Amino acid sequence: MGWFTTTFHKMGSPRFFYGGSRPWMIGLYLVGLALILLGSVWGLGFAPTERYQADSFRILYVHAPAAHVAEAVYVGIAIAGLVFLVWRMKMADMVIQAAAPIGMILTGAALATGIIWGIPTWGKGWVWDARTVSVLLLFFLFFGLIALRQAIPNENRAALAVAILAVVGVVNIPIIKYSVDWFTTLHQPASLTLDDRPTIALAMLWPLLVNFLGFYLFVGASIIGALRVRILEREQETDWVLRTVKEA
Repeated sequence: MGWFTTTFHKMGSPRFFYGGSRPWMIGLYLVGLALILLGSVWGLGFAPTERYQADSFRILYVHAPAAHVAEAVYVGIAIAGLVFLVWRMKMADMVIQAAAPIGMILTGAALATGIIWGIPTWGKGWVWDARTVSVLLLFFLFFGLIALRQAIPNENRAALAVAILAVVGVVNIPIIKYSVDWFTTLHQPASLTLDDRPTIALAMLWPLLVNFLGFYLFVGASIIGALRVRILEREQETDWVLRTVKEA
């Protein structure tokens, strides 16, 4: 466990993270973008037409990854919030700052594409069922993390309040995931589960999986990039940042 403790403390250093993160950011951006382009062209242009939904199902190649990655981003934020509450690690607070706007954009994209998909599929763009409402709540949780920080002038108190909200709000994630099983809803059950075979044809599944991976990598790169900006803003008076800016 010594290597884990050492790496954990190193990653808590803004200077260490900033110095080693640029190659990772560039690599994740390039691979993620390439996979998204591949999966989108494959899914939107070459995957077979769905039996019941016709071509309207193709928007799910954007909708499903956006929704899934948004939930993952919030889980990451909640973990960062817990780390901040326990160890008062400022990097954890900066992770929340960097990831919250990205998570909100992803959730907004998931809601918008869900509405577009719902109009031809359900005959209406919005239904007040457990899945849609819980995803809408996720959007407001991301927004709340951003707004709460701006509403509290004291930086330390703002970080503490945001961390608490992040940890408490994670209870919404299992509600989103299991809402189709716990409540009556128009949403179909999950097509991919760990304990059963996929209910989606492989010709449709492969481009979806490519897009899932692409979204994860691209969003990871975006968070790293945003975090690098936060580090420069917060550490702008330190010698190492002044030297970095001067050398750039």
